[in-house]
Amino acid sequence: MDPRPASSEQGVSGSPAAPSGDGRDAAALRARVAQLKVERNAVVLAHNYQLGEIQEAADHIGDSLELSRIAAHSAADVIVFCGVHFMAETAAILAPEKTVLLPVLDADCPMARMAGADELRRMKARHPGARVVCYVNTTAEVKAECDICCTSANAVAIVSRMPPEDEIIFVPDSNLGRYVESRAGRRLHLWPGRCPAHARLRAEDVLEKRRQFPGAEVIVHPESPPEVTQLADAVLSTGGMVRRARESRAPVIVVGTEIGLLFRLRRENPDKRFVPLSEQAVCPDMKRIALEDLVASLEHLQHRVTVPADTRRAAERAVARMIEVDA
Repeated sequence: MDPRPASSEQGVSGSPAAPSGDGRDAAALRARVAQLKVERNAVVLAHNYQLGEIQEAADHIGDSLELSRIAAHSAADVIVFCGVHFMAETAAILAPEKTVLLPVLDADCPMARMAGADELRRMKARHPGARVVCYVNTTAEVKAECDICCTSANAVAIVSRMPPEDEIIFVPDSNLGRYVESRAGRRLHLWPGRCPAHARLRAEDVLEKRRQFPGAEVIVHPESPPEVTQLADAVLSTGGMVRRARESRAPVIVVGTEIGLLFRLRRENPDKRFVPLSEQAVCPDMKRIALEDLVASLEHLQHRVTVPADTRRAAERAVARMIEVDA
């Protein structure tokens, strides 16, 4: 699969998206999105890693937890989720009466596909009585096998609140799981999964950026390898990074996560400099949706994401418990 390339202005620049050289009128496409949102009574949700042009067209930008809450309480008839498949699935789990759309159907999460429901059932059989905490980056079928979901923002809090005698299986991100272990003081049964984009971050990147930018603040995502999180000034979810960037007095902030977040950070904090920890931290699936896809999705109500009723009910319990943690 060959995703659309993310130009520097779309992926990491703070500049507004401009019409491309092929005559494409981005302003007209944004206007069409605005018109269709009214006609369809639709809300557009965009993850922090989406292209800049999608973030500009969205009603809400956020991380998985923020967008899950919005989806659960939205008064819109149509929810257009600009992200990857498991995110639209989560919205469909929480709002089954809504029409949930994913503009590009093959925008997927490789890490979510690293864990299957059958494999998880076998792991549960090896650890009878263990409670299962699954990262929200999982399929609906896997969520249905879990006791509670978590995000990178609340994983430590969720595990810390569990009775100390409980065995815990953590699915599927082993890097996030190791970070939770270190912060919660718990030993977890870790699934051997990881985010390909965050796995590209290296300790050498942190050391090099500190050499290049003396005094810069280094913030990284907990999906990063342990040797990277150990060298950072702060380990934060993307939502946490947005807040930290707003509050920090550092003139330069090195950001260790998928580079799409830099568009939002630069737009919201024009007085600060944001430097990617690595230009290699790119998720191609997060770059698949373009304005044309968003327009087509709203025009034709494509592509609808649904979850079978039995799976949805089981998965909803795990997702609802996650949301209640920070309620």
